[in-house]
Amino acid sequence: MKIIVLGSAAGGGYPQWNCNCRNCDGFRTGLVRSRPRTQSSIAVSANGTDWLLVNASPDILAQVRATPALQPARRVRDTGIAAVLLMDAQVDHVTGLMMLREGPAIPLYCSEPVWQDLRAGFPLARVLEHYCGVQWHELPVQQGDRTGFTVPRMDGLRFTAVPLDSKAPPYSPHREAPVAGDNIGLLVEDLASRRKLFYAPGLGSIAPMTSAAMREADCLLVDGTFWTEDEMIALGFSSKPAAAMGHLPQHGPGGMIEVLDGMPAGRKILIHINNTNPVLDEDSAQHATLLRHGIELAHDGMEIEL
Repeated sequence: MKIIVLGSAAGGGYPQWNCNCRNCDGFRTGLVRSRPRTQSSIAVSANGTDWLLVNASPDILAQVRATPALQPARRVRDTGIAAVLLMDAQVDHVTGLMMLREGPAIPLYCSEPVWQDLRAGFPLARVLEHYCGVQWHELPVQQGDRTGFTVPRMDGLRFTAVPLDSKAPPYSPHREAPVAGDNIGLLVEDLASRRKLFYAPGLGSIAPMTSAAMREADCLLVDGTFWTEDEMIALGFSSKPAAAMGHLPQHGPGGMIEVLDGMPAGRKILIHINNTNPVLDEDSAQHATLLRHGIELAHDGMEIEL
């Protein structure tokens, strides 16, 4: 199984276009040593030719240009993207669908609640009916017993959608009354090597089902949005703590570092990193803390093979 990190930042990317926090200003002035990052998305393949796009970031066109595997140029018009799978209906994970409108109908895999959000609250699917169109395939979201599924042209890979404790988008009718499938984690198994990836860019808490899936994985690619619970409040950017936005911070009791310390995976990688997170500064004490715990920071173009 091959995985390419197309984008590794949270919504707005890094540096964020209108932000002058220490990280963003420091990057622009050369005082902070870090990498620019686009909004989070990954591509997964069994054969290195056909790719499942997991989340369609607003930055998808730049990500395709930076990833030759996604433009194999076999025909006058071509793409290596075989299908798109959505983890949720958040703006920074679905808006890129509009950028794919020049191609054929999009095979789209998402849960029923996400599909309803794309038909009503943020009706991208209805808009796309006037362009390429969307072929919706409902994801079976795990409820108790393990329910896996396959995707055409992803031969040799098996997927499991794990419901997460997190937040639906602000435009969703169940923003304050979550339902299973609003947010999922994705467990991907290579049936030949038996190795597994667990991907969850938005992870508000670790429920037993989530913990079980994470313990199975050889590689964890999980929520790295905030360093502390009050990060956005302390900077004056928001009145909401990390938990209210559906993210588990890295630092502190019960935080992501502590969770990952208890997981057996050989690789532990943070993704969906907010522009305010001090771990982006590669000379920071927070970045050094991650390294001491054996935790990596995803970057655009990162390649993983399992």
